[in-house]
Amino acid sequence: MPAPFEEMSSLDRVVHEPARLAILTALSGCRAADFTFLQSLTGLTQGNLSTHLAKLEHTGLVEIEKTFKGKVPHTLVHLTPTGRDSIQRHWQRLEELRKAATRWGMSFRNGMTRRRPKMA
Repeated sequence: MPAPFEEMSSLDRVVHEPARLAILTALSGCRAADFTFLQSLTGLTQGNLSTHLAKLEHTGLVEIEKTFKGKVPHTLVHLTPTGRDSIQRHWQRLEELRKAATRWGMSFRNGMTRRRPKMA
């Protein structure tokens, strides 16, 4: 059985990056979120959040809607169907890797205990 760590390369790096994973996870729990809410939730600066949102928009995982409330800009972020599928697949894949690591660890430990010589 190969070590599950070799399979980590199969994770989607766009989704797996911690800040983007936080953004996508937050959006998966709601219809949309505004920029200020996402910023407070993730702790990212305006510039970092904007950069990550641009990457997510470019890859088709989110849609960004910019409007004005009076004279104040208002940015609303929606998870696309592709984004919703991607984040769901990502969490499923992480769970599969967690289970594989557990199985691998158990088989490794069991193999190690079988190979130990018995003490007299």
